[in-house]
Amino acid sequence: MEYIVASCLFSALFCVTATAETLMGRGRVVMEGSIIETACAIEMSSREQVIEMITVPASQIAQDGHGIAKPFVIRLINCTLPRFDPSMPDWQAFRVTFDGIKDGALLGIEGEAQGVGLQIKDQSGNIALPGVAMPLAELSSGDKLLQYTINLLPNHQILRAGEYRSTVRFKMDYY
Repeated sequence: MEYIVASCLFSALFCVTATAETLMGRGRVVMEGSIIETACAIEMSSREQVIEMITVPASQIAQDGHGIAKPFVIRLINCTLPRFDPSMPDWQAFRVTFDGIKDGALLGIEGEAQGVGLQIKDQSGNIALPGVAMPLAELSSGDKLLQYTINLLPNHQILRAGEYRSTVRFKMDYY
């Protein structure tokens, strides 16, 4: 989806720039997109979150084997079980997939810090592996709060203190 949006924006900017120089006073914008059938909407504040991790001394990660878990949520809203096409079965379940820089079984980081990666767990203790769908979860009508924690774990490389950042994407698949 991000690729489609980026492609659309590039195409729109390219077309406007190209025609503005050759056809004074005229322009054209070309947009592409898609409409998909989905069981739920994702609340806007859940789509793009900034999670501030707690500052942890490298010695604590070395001693404890992990940082301090930070909770976050994804809120599904307006979930409806019947599909648009009545000949199709109702929605019954969903899966979440988290993805980003892969660092073995962890989500990788960028920046000065080294020797750690991020691990995401759901409220049942299931661990999110980068790019691998989590277990199926039951879907119900209305709103649903998906609760997760994210934590720093050693990645078996030399631990180095410093700032870090990571971009983690998620997608929802409905069944």
